Amino acid sequence: MKHPHDIIRRPIVTERSMDEMENGKYTFEVEKTATRSEVKKAVETIFGVKVEKVNTMRMLGKVKRQGMHQGRRPSWKKAIVKLTKDSKPIEFFEGME
Repeated sequence: MKHPHDIIRRPIVTERSMDEMENGKYTFEVEKTATRSEVKKAVETIFGVKVEKVNTMRMLGKVKRQGMHQGRRPSWKKAIVKLTKDSKPIEFFEGME
């Protein structure tokens, strides 16, 4: 089994993700091969909360140029985790609002 800290890479802090925190939704960058159930277990283990639902999506890396040379940033996977109504909020995000 994978370690929970290997599945959850980092939180995604954007204006949209901060607005969704009011609805109990938190956004993370996760490992590309992680499944919804693995993400759910990892978030519950790391933060000690109850997860109701997990939505995952593959994000395609952007094409970037420097002069006449062109390359692509790596693709990654994003997970939006919705907590149950009786669950406590994730303290990690509290100072970022």
